[in-house]
Amino acid sequence: MADDLEVLERGDIFFFYRPRVEDDDPSGLGDVQHAGFVLRPRGGGKVRLMMLGRKTLPDLSGDGRDWGFVETVAKSASEIEAGLRETTYETKTRGTREQPAARPAGEGRYAVILKEGQLHLVHALEMPEEPGPVQKALKIAPEAAYALSIKNPEKASPKGAGLPADEEADYPKRLQEAFRGRRFDTEDLKLLDHEGAEFLLVGARSDPLKAYGLSLETEAANYEHADSTRKMKMAKTRHPIEPLFEGTWA
Repeated sequence: MADDLEVLERGDIFFFYRPRVEDDDPSGLGDVQHAGFVLRPRGGGKVRLMMLGRKTLPDLSGDGRDWGFVETVAKSASEIEAGLRETTYETKTRGTREQPAARPAGEGRYAVILKEGQLHLVHALEMPEEPGPVQKALKIAPEAAYALSIKNPEKASPKGAGLPADEEADYPKRLQEAFRGRRFDTEDLKLLDHEGAEFLLVGARSDPLKAYGLSLETEAANYEHADSTRKMKMAKTRHPIEPLFEGTWA
């Protein structure tokens, strides 16, 4: 591991997507309502549900970038899963509507590292063994590293991106001061422990082990040992598992 690299957090990462309302048989990205990932720190800590603004991860070319936001901060992964189940709701014009349950689309290990004053999110998949149409559409690479920056809620978002002002994170004064008037903070991971925190991911590397000398200690898994079913409680009776095991749409 590089001498100038500090590992701030390690844990489990779970990718998912959620089909559009009333579409329980998606066949492509156009049928996806939301997509994102869950960070579950090793040894306890706040579990974060991170939504991707444009439903995909950035390209790893170095020019690829996309924004996202922290939708939920919870004490356990099972709390997060409860919010990803199928739901129904009533509308005045269309009656009862159904929001299909989220589908697991990948799982593995992650680390957040600090290198030369810049946060990086690094991940390596354990499942699926081979990327399929789902992973390719959502740009979930077997291994990847992204430069990670957290947006200052007191600064304007780029056109076409970002949350409404009243949904952005409301940081306590001591954390807000971490921005020092800048548009982004690139060093303080605690800023992601607040719902409404907005972040920017920039594709950095497709070979993080080679780049950083950092092992994420991945292991092969099957259904009985899949972390999504054990730690996220994403039972196949509630969440179709074909995307996780076969890489196919469901």
